Amino acid sequence: MGYNLDRPAAAEMAGGPPHASITLEFRQGRRLVMKIPVEVLKQCWFLSGPTASGKSAAALALARRLGAEILSMDSMAVYRRMDIGTAKPSAEERADIPHHLIDLVDPHQEYSLAEYAQAADAAARAVLERGRIPLFVGGTGLYLRTLLRGLFDGPPACPDLRRRLQEQIDRSGAESLHRRLMEIDPVTAARVHVNDHRRIIRAVEVFECTGRPLSEQQHQGPRPVHERPRSVVWLCPPRSWLRNRIDLRVTAMMRAGLLEETRRILASDRPPGKTARQALGYRELIAHLESRVSLDKAVDTIRLRTKQFAKRQFTWFRSLDECLCLPIDGSESPEELAARIVRESEQS
Repeated sequence: MGYNLDRPAAAEMAGGPPHASITLEFRQGRRLVMKIPVEVLKQCWFLSGPTASGKSAAALALARRLGAEILSMDSMAVYRRMDIGTAKPSAEERADIPHHLIDLVDPHQEYSLAEYAQAADAAARAVLERGRIPLFVGGTGLYLRTLLRGLFDGPPACPDLRRRLQEQIDRSGAESLHRRLMEIDPVTAARVHVNDHRRIIRAVEVFECTGRPLSEQQHQGPRPVHERPRSVVWLCPPRSWLRNRIDLRVTAMMRAGLLEETRRILASDRPPGKTARQALGYRELIAHLESRVSLDKAVDTIRLRTKQFAKRQFTWFRSLDECLCLPIDGSESPEELAARIVRESEQS
């Protein structure tokens, strides 16, 4: 998507050398920006699932079983100081199992998908060099698909067009530009939330610059079976159980100080940028702190949007052939889930 592949910072932050192992290929006239080499990918494990499904606790138990280190697949955990709302691992958990790909940039900075891909590739190689197993854990479907299938380039950014599109959102609301996206690229519009201004603008920009929908340019199928990771599992809990878990999680986050954390980030010398401001939980509380909604309304909106996000996550995971659905009922302990994942991997 018009990424700068000459930036070494992401790989260095992940513990690897600059430009480590990024593979460039051409396929059907399109440039493949990043593809983790088969010999690396096949040694990686993946654990995903909707928010609040218990994957973080299961990942810790699985990492102990495998001798693994955990690599985050959470697009908002890359931001420093955004800890409570992104449910980052505690200091004790990080001391128990090394975690990577979190706290990479400050909230005022932007962090691209290509930068994440480079950092993930470098981090996985570094883990393997230590004789450990890379265990990717998280619920960001776009990150998961990119790691499994690679990332294709697109046209470079057009600042003037982006400015005009942002002005349209500011003037008429995001719904108007989202409707435009629905006309030109219904596939992308269906998976991009109306409040995700950055991705809506990018998708419209790609179409205006190339005359082709973003979804058409991004489409890439799964790798052959013999090139896939040993284990790609997503936890699939009952919807009613998950909704209750989300309610409990939001309550716990508020009690843990999510409002105060948001206030500190908003009051910092360099306030959060567009992407960080859109993070689930923070966006709603920023609206409250800017006196646009009451606190009760903000918290209710967090609960509602988190449930909507979880629903979209189900759609993401089911769309990836590489992912094995692991039904759970919510009563399993993390150790039991870890044992099931290992058994499923051995059987497959």
